[in-house]
Amino acid sequence: MSATVIILFLLIVGITLVVTYFAAKRTKTTSEFYTAGGGLTGWQNGLAIAGDYLSAASFLGIAGMIALNGFDGFFYSIGFLIAYLVVLFIVAEPLRNLGKYTLADMINSRFDAKKVRAVAALNTITIVIFYMIAQLVGAGALIKLLFGIDYWIAVLIVGIMMTIYVLFGGMTATSWVQIIKAVLLMVGTIVISIMVLAKFHFNIFEMFTEMKTATPLGEDYLKPGVKYKVPLDTISLMLALVLGTAGLPHILMRFFTVKDAKTARSSVISATWVIGIFYVLTIFLGFGAAYFVGFDKIIEANAAGNMAAPLLAGALGGDFLMSFVSAVAFATILAVVAGLVLSGASAFAHDIYGEIIKKGKITEKQQMLAARYASVGVAILSILLALFTQKMNVAFLVSLAFCVAASANLPVIIFTIYWKKFNTSGAITGMLSGLLSSLILVIISPNVFSPVEGAAIFVGEPLISLTNPAIISVPLGFIGAYIGTVVSKKQDAKRFAEVAVKANTGFKE
Repeated sequence: MSATVIILFLLIVGITLVVTYFAAKRTKTTSEFYTAGGGLTGWQNGLAIAGDYLSAASFLGIAGMIALNGFDGFFYSIGFLIAYLVVLFIVAEPLRNLGKYTLADMINSRFDAKKVRAVAALNTITIVIFYMIAQLVGAGALIKLLFGIDYWIAVLIVGIMMTIYVLFGGMTATSWVQIIKAVLLMVGTIVISIMVLAKFHFNIFEMFTEMKTATPLGEDYLKPGVKYKVPLDTISLMLALVLGTAGLPHILMRFFTVKDAKTARSSVISATWVIGIFYVLTIFLGFGAAYFVGFDKIIEANAAGNMAAPLLAGALGGDFLMSFVSAVAFATILAVVAGLVLSGASAFAHDIYGEIIKKGKITEKQQMLAARYASVGVAILSILLALFTQKMNVAFLVSLAFCVAASANLPVIIFTIYWKKFNTSGAITGMLSGLLSSLILVIISPNVFSPVEGAAIFVGEPLISLTNPAIISVPLGFIGAYIGTVVSKKQDAKRFAEVAVKANTGFKE
């Protein structure tokens, strides 16, 4: 590990701890802990959303996928970007108007039933655990590669840092860590992209022409079909990415950090610009790595291509730029896992303990204490799971988290807002059918079973060929919600009218 890497690493840790210190002074109430008191501006929340959303998988993973697979690697960029249009047009405004701290609050605004809140909390915890394991295992492996330290030490460092941010600074500290990370990530990405484009005389057509002969894939590098050879599997993956974002609890929670629906909408627009520019620039990161670093060096450093962006930075900008990109990757990991801890803790402390066990009869002091205990509990559980799953291939858990979010959460969110006949039974059957179908289909998929030893968790023949089952589980989530509603036949038109007014106007009694 070079001295430059150590200095930049300590600089980022120092800045984020200073932010946490000042945030802790402003975090006295439950509202401030969960939602920063709703005091973020549109652009602040937009940057924080981008910081929460652009994980190491986006920064390092997509750059590597494009470098090694060309056009097919860009599929992830397209899916992640389009996803925000669903968030913008369908979810953001009504969610802000109806919710308080969590997704369960929003759904419960119409049904006011403990079992609905319990199932919504179960979905949130399931998604957070899947997402968190993948992030921490990936973080351990990446920090081991970037900084040359042992896996368990890397996981502990990330785990301790994320616990400090959330425990003392709540959503305020988490938001500012995400904002700092988003700014650093964009600066690093833009600088590297300009350097790549400069090598091609700022002529994008020249870059595409050169790429036809720069890799072992030849002209196929610029065509689809190199990695994703089964169209149905590709469509299923895209469905999970596009629809899943609108059901991710740690992203949805961010809309409660602003004062009203108008600010929530403007924050989505800001986030979409930042995220959109970033994903467009991943072309330069991927193409640049393939051209200036080369296939063999990228694969030699990491078979999945995760070192493509740092290696490209080293090739173009020397040790300093490579160290900067490594430090940005570290900040990226911290920002995402802190948001996940907060989301999981809110489901445990607010939904299950505060609203179900204590029936809402809980003091402000008890709520804060429960939130902090839950944060520590989620962090410890996540660290232990990450340490035990080190040698397992858990990369698929991120796309599974998107699949569960799209199948179990999105149908209920849409029906809660827009379907007059939707009722409690429909909400429960919709969430459970989406959740269970996603889990069962993944268990029998090539992610868990493969005839090739080491390619999946178990050796054996998978029962389905889809690596992401969203094309089946998302319709099952909608069908489950419909059948549950039709069979029970209970309706509350007055409650729906109240919810419709609140969702569209933000009016509250």
